[in-house]
Formats: sequence, C-alpha cells, structure tokens
Amino acid sequence: MMRSDQQALKTPAAQRLREFVDRQQLWDLLVDYCIYLDRMELESLAALFTPDCVVVYGEGPLFQSSGAMALAVSLERMWRWSRTSHHLSNVRITFEDEDAAHVISYVMAWHERHDGSVATVYGQYRDRIVRTAEGWRIAERRMFMNGSDAGFTVPITPAERRPSPPGWTAPDIER
Repeated sequence: MMRSDQQALKTPAAQRLREFVDRQQLWDLLVDYCIYLDRMELESLAALFTPDCVVVYGEGPLFQSSGAMALAVSLERMWRWSRTSHHLSNVRITFEDEDAAHVISYVMAWHERHDGSVATVYGQYRDRIVRTAEGWRIAERRMFMNGSDAGFTVPITPAERRPSPPGWTAPDIER
C-alpha cells in the first residue's frame, strides 16, 4: 500500500466507516452464537471463540470453560433440551482499541425439555471480543441472570442491582 493510501485509512471518515463495519461484524458474531447454539452446531460455535477463551455461564465447574474446545464439550449438556431459542437485544459495544471491544448483550433463552416442560432465563452476556486473523472472536464471556421462570434451575450468577434507598417502602399496587 502506498503512503497516501495508508494516510487515507486514518481519516476520520475512514475510521468511522471501519467502526461501523466492526460493529456489524460484532453483531453478526453474537447472532451466530445464538444460531449455532440453537442448532447444536458446537464445532461452529466453538470457532466463534479464541482458542484460549474463558467462559463462565454460572457457578460451579460444570458451567465454566477454559478454551474453545473445552467450551464445545461443556455445551454438550444442552442436548438435555429438545429445543432452545436464544434471542439477543440491548447490545452495547464499547471499543477498547481498534482490535478489542467490550460488549454487553441481553439474552432471553427459552428451553424445552423432552417431556415438553419449559424453562426460560433472562440474562446478560458480558464479553471481551478481540480481532484475530480469522475475524472477531470472543475471548471472554460471562453470563449474569436478571431473572427466570420457575422451570429454570441452573445456578447462574445474578446480575447486580442497586438496593432500594434506606427507608424506602414499596407502594401498595396489588389492589
């Protein structure tokens, strides 16, 4: 690349365009995760992570993985469900630099057991995603639970929430 071409890549407009493309690629990565998990394409899902990734879905070693291949093996536990449906929203992308980003996304995950009973969890994925030679990959993922229905019993770390102010009492709105 010639010197003038390199300088053109550093213009504010070129930087904004690159960030726009990066944001779309990050969004596609997150959606691919949901698609591959719902299809139980665990090798494809593992390829979305760095080889040395750290993944923490919940409390206890069964829900924690170090490395993409260990993640794929760990997620074999999802075969206990006959169907799942993962939905993302509220995606916030913050770039650390041009090759790393912190991403928070909210997930609603519906699960159906083989007996027809269901379980739904509402939570957050908090990711550190890095640019690699293969494209953007998840280097770290931690899941936090905002809530669930009674059918969901997996011990996921609760999302933090500020306590109510001292002396605050709930209004009686149940009548």
